[in-house]
Amino acid sequence: MIWEVFRQDQAGEYHTHCGNVHAPDREMALMFAEVQHGRRKPTNSLWVVPQKEIGEVDTEDAKFGGTTDKSYRWAQSYNFEAAASEVADSESEQVQAEAERQRGDD
Repeated sequence: MIWEVFRQDQAGEYHTHCGNVHAPDREMALMFAEVQHGRRKPTNSLWVVPQKEIGEVDTEDAKFGGTTDKSYRWAQSYNFEAAASEVADSESEQVQAEAERQRGDD
């Protein structure tokens, strides 16, 4: 029987999949997981789960987040060029205004 192993580095962190072990029962699976996946790196906790008990939901089965356009969440969707040229124009206007003020003070 194949058992999937999930490891937690430190308390409070997420468990991440680190591999699997082949064992006839839960006790042996826990022991094998400790030896194979728990001793190489600092480990706070291991979860050992029968592979056939793990279910999966992927994008074919469910619509994660629906069909709403959420491109505003990603910086790549914004056009910064227009804002950059506006800032450059504003800076040049400020430089001109300052130069005119200094000429008026003389």
